[in-house]
Amino acid sequence: MRIDLHTHSSVSDGTDRPAALVHRAHEAGLDVVAITDHDTAESWAEAERAAAEVGITLVRGMEISTRLGHASVHLLAYLPDPTYPPLARALADILDGRNDRVPAICAKLQARGVQVTEHDVRRRAGDAAATGRPHVADAMIAAGVVATREEAFATWLNPGRPAYIDRYAVPLEEAIGLVAGAGGVSVVAHPWGRSRVLTPDHLERLAGLGLAGIEVDHQDHSGAVRAELRGLAEDLDLVPTGSSDHHGLGKVDHDLGCNTTPPEQLERLLQRAGDAAAASRRATPALLVP
Repeated sequence: MRIDLHTHSSVSDGTDRPAALVHRAHEAGLDVVAITDHDTAESWAEAERAAAEVGITLVRGMEISTRLGHASVHLLAYLPDPTYPPLARALADILDGRNDRVPAICAKLQARGVQVTEHDVRRRAGDAAATGRPHVADAMIAAGVVATREEAFATWLNPGRPAYIDRYAVPLEEAIGLVAGAGGVSVVAHPWGRSRVLTPDHLERLAGLGLAGIEVDHQDHSGAVRAELRGLAEDLDLVPTGSSDHHGLGKVDHDLGCNTTPPEQLERLLQRAGDAAAASRRATPALLVP
């Protein structure tokens, strides 16, 4: 069984519609795929219909923007009730922050001679619920300013670069509690991919607060990092997951199924999700099995 627990559609910063993403997952030989768009559940309904058509198991999730101190940390949330009021309010605040900073980023670019407008960015984002820096990067590519999203971020859009604008994100510990309150389970995404913001001590504390797992097998993790994270997961009784972090054409070398989660680890994660759903007493989304 091949299981990929981290993918993005055009509802956030991927390039495939949710239905197309599910169809591609089936064509790639996946048996289980999770759709985890940034800070929104708006891709779920379309993905559900496509999953039923092709006969693939769908795990409904999202990737929540969180903060530890001044550092960004992404938190994968699986099977939460997105209508849980505290979670819904937090997601709305995050999306407002994403959308509100687009004009400010464009103003910084224009001040430095890069003629990219808010209209250009919105046109590239289409009907995405989560508009952000990747869409600014796409507008810059269309304008001939950069060749790739990676170049746009490295040159203009990352922290410390000329057009960077900060935005709101939920404190990490609070986000873990919100996901649990919504009857879901949380997994830290690519924790040591670009920096080691989360130390082993942090992970131990987060495990005590209800963190369910660590994304271990990810393209941004070397073999040595994977081995170290797998050991930490075992020591802390956290579920080690693996996934592609697929964004369609928006991210190279992240093909669907390039990293996968072992079936026994998915079973552990689903058991914890069931326990969280029972504790929350909320109508949480079930695993969609063909």
